[in-house]
Amino acid sequence: MACSLVFLGHSTVLLDLDGVRVLTDPVLRGRLTFLRRVAAPVPTHHHADVDVVVLSHLHHDHCDLRSLALLGRDVRLVAPDGAGAFLRRRGFRQVVTLKAGESHTVGALTVTATPAVHDGRREPFGPRAAAVGYLIGSARSAVYFAGDTDLFAGMRDLSPDLDLALIPVWGWGPNLGPGHLDPQRAAEAVALLRPRRAVPIHWGTLFPYGLRVFYRDRLREPARAFAAAVAARELPTEVRVLAPGSGLTWQP
Repeated sequence: MACSLVFLGHSTVLLDLDGVRVLTDPVLRGRLTFLRRVAAPVPTHHHADVDVVVLSHLHHDHCDLRSLALLGRDVRLVAPDGAGAFLRRRGFRQVVTLKAGESHTVGALTVTATPAVHDGRREPFGPRAAAVGYLIGSARSAVYFAGDTDLFAGMRDLSPDLDLALIPVWGWGPNLGPGHLDPQRAAEAVALLRPRRAVPIHWGTLFPYGLRVFYRDRLREPARAFAAAVAARELPTEVRVLAPGSGLTWQP
């Protein structure tokens, strides 16, 4: 059975691994606080019949409650430590929280939380939950979803055999704050992880109202710069730059 993904934009990716449909950090709407989606809308079939959602942290551009509600209150959510009460109070009935190193099984898949260097607090007054990434794998395939993170000790040892790494290469605005990877540091992450394939995420999708016309390069260049930086390091990883709505299939 082939594995596949569709990059839905920003940090939202639909994975189909061993017949299990996994959705990462779903943002499925056209508007989010002061941000506007500048990519094409997300087709509904890309978030139908999802088996599990993994949430890396509670920032609004990674944990959008209205997008989660589109999936139904009974969707299974895997979230970082400290996020459980917040999500249950919003009516979600199947919430599993994981600390880094802990795992949860969904069908043939094991979802394991990994460390992340990022402030996971939900601003302005939300809970101070952790931020994590995830290893999502089975006996046949392994995927690393980084969420939001900077480089961290132990990244080299996350997994010896990664089919795919979903690596954030930018953000949603003209500049990056702490706890993020830019294209060069994202390429350093690939050098540590050594996946067979890498797909840049967290770029080209959301932008503050009124600023797009002044910073069009921020919507195009981060993924290209990441691919060039990986190539310059002569790494064995195949980089696939996908526009929002595009996908790829691979054989484990």
